[in-house]
Amino acid sequence: MSKVSQENQNETRAENRPSDVIRDGNLKASIWRNEGENGISYATVLARTYRTEDGAYRESNSFSGSELLRVSELARKAYDRTGELRQNDFERSAERTSGKSAESLMRSEDQAQDHSVSKGGGRGGQ
Repeated sequence: MSKVSQENQNETRAENRPSDVIRDGNLKASIWRNEGENGISYATVLARTYRTEDGAYRESNSFSGSELLRVSELARKAYDRTGELRQNDFERSAERTSGKSAESLMRSEDQAQDHSVSKGGGRGGQ
């Protein structure tokens, strides 16, 4: 396999991973980030992992009565973590926006200076 195709394959794998996974024994909450027309959202999948007789790992979305309290606590932790991820997205968006604003402000100031110089107002041109 070429180096380029291996890098593309690694990027694809990274894109197909959840943003976070929270575990409690054989229970897990996978938090997935989705970007759509309405912005970024998160979805959580709750699952119980188990091993088949042939040794393969599988997941189930059904839980026994004794697991339900653990599932509810896992859901609460996933809720809290999703809030943190949303906050991180908001902060990154604000940083990008403020960075763009600062860049456009600097460009405007540069253009104003250029305009002033071209009219002879800045370099003793009167």
